[in-house]
Amino acid sequence: MASKKYSFLAGALCLFASSGFAQTTTTQSGSGYDVADSSVVPSRRMPQQQEFMQGTYNYPAKPRSMWEIGIKGGSFAVSGDVPAQLPGAGFGLHVRKAIGYVFSLRLQYMYAIGKGLNWNASTNFGNNTALRSAGYVANGTNRVFYNYRTNVQDLSLEGIFTLNNIRFHKSRSGLSIYGLAGIGLATYDTKINATGANGNYQAAFNGVTGFNQHENRKNVRDQLENILDDSYETSAENYGPRRGKLGGKDLIPVGHIGAGVAFRLSPRINIALENRYTITRSDLIDGQRWAEQVQGSPVLTPDYDNYNYLSLGLNFNVGAKSVEPLWWLNPLDYAYQEIRKPRLMILPKPVLPDTDGDGVTDQFDLEVTPQGSPVDSHGVSLDTDGDGVPDSRDKEKITPTACQPVDADGVGKCPVVCPDSTCGWRPGGDCATALGSLPSLTFNGNATSLNNDHRSLLAGVAATLRNNPNCTVQIIDYCTGSKAKQGAGQSRAEAVRRHLVEREGISADRITILTGQTGGQCGTVDIRGAQ
Repeated sequence: MASKKYSFLAGALCLFASSGFAQTTTTQSGSGYDVADSSVVPSRRMPQQQEFMQGTYNYPAKPRSMWEIGIKGGSFAVSGDVPAQLPGAGFGLHVRKAIGYVFSLRLQYMYAIGKGLNWNASTNFGNNTALRSAGYVANGTNRVFYNYRTNVQDLSLEGIFTLNNIRFHKSRSGLSIYGLAGIGLATYDTKINATGANGNYQAAFNGVTGFNQHENRKNVRDQLENILDDSYETSAENYGPRRGKLGGKDLIPVGHIGAGVAFRLSPRINIALENRYTITRSDLIDGQRWAEQVQGSPVLTPDYDNYNYLSLGLNFNVGAKSVEPLWWLNPLDYAYQEIRKPRLMILPKPVLPDTDGDGVTDQFDLEVTPQGSPVDSHGVSLDTDGDGVPDSRDKEKITPTACQPVDADGVGKCPVVCPDSTCGWRPGGDCATALGSLPSLTFNGNATSLNNDHRSLLAGVAATLRNNPNCTVQIIDYCTGSKAKQGAGQSRAEAVRRHLVEREGISADRITILTGQTGGQCGTVDIRGAQ
């Protein structure tokens, strides 16, 4: 019977395993969730998730994962003084929650029925209160064959350790191998088959032949099955008031160890084959605690009864806005994704050296210039008038070509065309020729103040006037019409004269302002040598 049962379980395992692996090939590879998806992060972990998304913390928050609920059934057997009679049946329910990627907790309830039958005869059964109550007499020759049926229920909290979800060469596996350990409480209700329709089986037991011989084990059991009626009407011996009770049944602490393998069929369904061994603090689960002695009275056995539960279960993952239970996910998946294709690239702030501080980095700078010197895009000092003296040292930024070469300060010496003080005042004199063509200043809109371009042009005008100390100039404005335009023209001309006098040091009596003139445009101020 047992071999047929195990063959069935093995066949079912292979069938479900093949279907589980086939399903796995069609599911999403990798972690199964996006670490940037904040919808699966519980509110209490959102501060960490925000730091991660901002690049100030290296680790994403642990996501909210599904709960697993499961049902299972399988074989149950008690290991005690009376050999188990397979197969016993066990049924279970559980709920499981991941604490981390490796460790999870499971609350499990089990209900099981186990049977036992000893093919060896016993004669020293006088201390067995259940047999005495059924009318059995231990006289040294009468014999009994111990048997029992027990109903066991336990409720346990178990820690489960997943052994294979951390993978270095594969994103995930279609199976999960795990070990478990736990504690709980159990109750049992054990009865023995001591009497039949015609009273106890004392006479029938005495008629069994071939007992206590291993080779006759099957024959003895066949004889016993013909004797026993499967009623299990007599309560087995129990500890009485010395042990705690629940519903009139003995309540005992239990401990569990075990292992299992689960096969992933889909993100929400898996099957698991598991074996759990339970250690108890009771020697009466099988109804017998006395060791048989050849001579003398029986003695108490020093060992406790244990039981084993081999099960096949169907598990379901439940939960909204949650990822799969973490024991199905590979915690290295995110790290490998970042190595291959970083989502958030954090680069150090570039440091580009600029030794001379001119705003052009050393890799593009063609010249080391004094600090504060105006330079071009290549870091070379500007020389506006091309006289060979950089603007940073040029006291005369615009020197006419005719006045070059210049001295070390960039000041040129223009040729004297007007030899005496009278030429600047004669109509048609030579000062207009000596001063040459002087620049025009253009103002935009209603502007009346000078800009940098105007100042550069006026610097050249001042240099020309310094080289021709006997010549005068006229500042001419062309704004006519409204008083506003005339006022703007007057203000522009005054700004030009003020700059020449206050900034360039030209005597005010060498400058004449003519406003409201014709022949030009309002917004333009001309400078001409006086005739």
